[in-house]
Amino acid sequence: MDAFGRLLSLCSAAKATDLHLSAGSAPRLRIDGDLRPVDGEPPLRADDLGEMARSLMNGRQLAIFEERRTLDLSRSGPDGSRFRINAYQERGGIAFAIRRLDDTFRPLEEWNLPPQLEEFTRLRDGLVLVTGPTGSGKTTTLASLLHIINRDCACHILTIEDPIEYLHGNLKALVHQRELHTTVPSFAEAVRSALREDPDVILVGEMRDVETMRTAITAAETGHLVFSTLHTGDAVGSVERMIGVFPADEQRSIRQQVSLVLRAVVTQRLVPRRTGRGLVPAVEILKVTNAVGNLIRTGRTEQIYSVMEGSGALGMRTLEQEVASLVARGVIAESEGRKVAHHADALDQWLSKTRSG
Repeated sequence: MDAFGRLLSLCSAAKATDLHLSAGSAPRLRIDGDLRPVDGEPPLRADDLGEMARSLMNGRQLAIFEERRTLDLSRSGPDGSRFRINAYQERGGIAFAIRRLDDTFRPLEEWNLPPQLEEFTRLRDGLVLVTGPTGSGKTTTLASLLHIINRDCACHILTIEDPIEYLHGNLKALVHQRELHTTVPSFAEAVRSALREDPDVILVGEMRDVETMRTAITAAETGHLVFSTLHTGDAVGSVERMIGVFPADEQRSIRQQVSLVLRAVVTQRLVPRRTGRGLVPAVEILKVTNAVGNLIRTGRTEQIYSVMEGSGALGMRTLEQEVASLVARGVIAESEGRKVAHHADALDQWLSKTRSG
């Protein structure tokens, strides 16, 4: 086993979520949210990290890394576990931030995800966004939803990822997975070509730029079910972020398109459990009903939050409602919930309701 593979095995054995490698420091593992050096491991040398990077990258990837000083990859460890790897240049040389992926496809409830998310796997078309900061579990949520479609639907699923993280074998569906910088040059180009490849479901790993957003919206308009992610903190902000990246003279027409194709926005944050062991997702859900679509179309997105608060019967909920519920059920501490809530007054209101009800 090579040195890099041995470190991946250490990460798996410790059930760590992340592994960090940098010159002059011993490998560090993130366990239950805390970053800890690995006992007995010597500091890593810059030359060894450089050799690891070169062994992981093909020629095109190495050229991109040398130009941009950062690159995303994925690999399987010696035990078959999957890892998402970010290699980047820092003052000491090359460093790695490595996320261990649990590639066992589990029911949503085992991930503590709300069961109503399964409704989105039965949509025929439109756009579903899963949003949140880096490390909030977006990839795992999307992989779980795709697995449900793969298991239940005789269709063609096409994924475009950077990098491929979860491997989907063909079940009831036919699945093709494409990877940035290895099989496709860009997200936008891959989505454009996907429209000629007869997909029913398209996963766009991340909507990073205006052209990717434009092609994803077009795909959703033309009868495809599109899943994607954004690095945004709440559902309402996700809508405005998507519209705001377009030139000002296009935004009116984009609002119209988004109001018609957007089906849902799921925003999630990971919060430490009260027990101190493990993390639990706090999930905000926006469904685009006729009323919400009208608010998007007319630029009154600030009113969407109130609609979400009053639409629990439709499966919607705000992050503050979810945090209050997790606190009331003893899953998380109130102090941790306050760190992820966006509206302190709203959280106080919902905490009061859960305690009095």
